[in-house]
Amino acid sequence: MKRLSVLPQQCLLLMTCLLMALEAVPIDIDKTKVKAEGHVEGEKVENPDTGLYYDEYLRQVIDVLETDKHFREKLQTADIEEIKSGKLSRELDLVSHHVRTRLDELKRQEVARLRMLIKAKMDSVQDTGIDHQALLKQFEHLNHQNPDTFEPKDLDMLIKAATSDLENYDKTRHEEFKKYEMMKEHERREYLKTLDEEKRKREESKFEEMKKKHGDHPKVHHPLEKVYDPKNEEDDMVEMEEERLRMREHVMNEVDINKDRLVTLEEFLRATEKKEFLEPDSWETLDQQQLFTEDELKEFENHISQQEDELRKKAEELQKQKEELQRQHDQLQAQKQELQQVVKQMEQKKLQQGSPPAGPGGELKIQPRSLQAVKGHN
Repeated sequence: MKRLSVLPQQCLLLMTCLLMALEAVPIDIDKTKVKAEGHVEGEKVENPDTGLYYDEYLRQVIDVLETDKHFREKLQTADIEEIKSGKLSRELDLVSHHVRTRLDELKRQEVARLRMLIKAKMDSVQDTGIDHQALLKQFEHLNHQNPDTFEPKDLDMLIKAATSDLENYDKTRHEEFKKYEMMKEHERREYLKTLDEEKRKREESKFEEMKKKHGDHPKVHHPLEKVYDPKNEEDDMVEMEEERLRMREHVMNEVDINKDRLVTLEEFLRATEKKEFLEPDSWETLDQQQLFTEDELKEFENHISQQEDELRKKAEELQKQKEELQRQHDQLQAQKQELQQVVKQMEQKKLQQGSPPAGPGGELKIQPRSLQAVKGHN
């Protein structure tokens, strides 16, 4: 079974093949014609960011591997099980010397980058303790015991790490977006509490008007610019990215029949035959859905309140420490001034004792009593 060749890199990454399609391929009205506006034959299309902290290293490794004809052929014919099992990684022993040399260089660069990252983290948390497990996790996508050469184990670890991380990526993004929306609502309600009744009613009216204005759009597939416009006050670009993510998941659920996170040509063609592909979509945008319940919002606000209490306690403790340090500083300054005064008085007293006052004309005035004492001594 031949797989789509437009995104061979995504086969190795086990990424969604239609992410680029949603963002870069405009569809005609009847959904049977693909526009080729601005596309040049052989032009390299920039792949979307995976969101992984080792994304650049991952892309560079794949780009180098695809320059080897043997490995590229194996990659295009490999199925999901061969990739996951590590069978594809063993093909690394058959690639050219130039490719292996370049991979070695990439790995050394990545190890150096991670070492700098870990050192920076260790320096930043030296006063609060070091989470060694979290630091070691930074090496899960390569074999750090051999920092000099790129081996089949490195490719196997890279594939497995990317597979695992990408499977959890969407879930994490959804959770972050949900918190973002709850924070927006929390801040809106807190702001309303600061207003009098008349201003609060005006603000509530404005809020409902903006919701209605944002929801006033036609049924759409994509592009999302029909729903979100950065020039509009009522449109949130963070919500647009969440909408894009949901669309990608929806398309994959409809097209990826065997759920292997890959799209074969057969699966794609079968999807184009469905009634939903040719007719207007009934896609529900985010504004048409309940993203969280009141109970969830209340729990979120309680969590925020706890965090605020902890921060307030820490701030009060730091303020007390600051005041105590200031008190000690003032006390030391007072002691210093007192000591300086004592030293000054002692120096003046010593000067007075060792240097009798001078008489008229600058001559020393010797007291008669002192002269008699001298004669008696002789």
